[in-house]
Amino acid sequence: MCQLNEIELDEFDALAIPGGFEETNFYEDAFSEEFLNVIRTFDRQNKPIACVCVAGLVVAKSGALKDRSGTTYHFEKSLRQKQMREMGVQVKHNERIVEDRNIITSSSPETALDVAFCLLEKLTNENNTREVRRKMGFTY
Repeated sequence: MCQLNEIELDEFDALAIPGGFEETNFYEDAFSEEFLNVIRTFDRQNKPIACVCVAGLVVAKSGALKDRSGTTYHFEKSLRQKQMREMGVQVKHNERIVEDRNIITSSSPETALDVAFCLLEKLTNENNTREVRRKMGFTY
């Protein structure tokens, strides 16, 4: 298994962070200073960062979303959104997906495919993303 300190971050064009780490015992890893520094590096270089569900909390913790818009898991009495707001994020409560410059955040696991398509569009272009969606059988 590769460790973060073995990765050349400059070789990557984007960062995709899945949610669900709390339930799978990756909470400490996700919030480690080493990983937060990876997020800061991508943000400093204005590279796309795509987050699904609670992954937006990690980006907020890194400081990359301070005074910017975002969202995160919105069930459970919006506890996660409250935490995000306390980290200085302008939380968009009723938005499924929020894009603020290079960062994409989302409100639940069901947004995963849409986040992937948003990231694809940032890395390529709208026409390419539309063509990929069509070839995958999506009609919207």
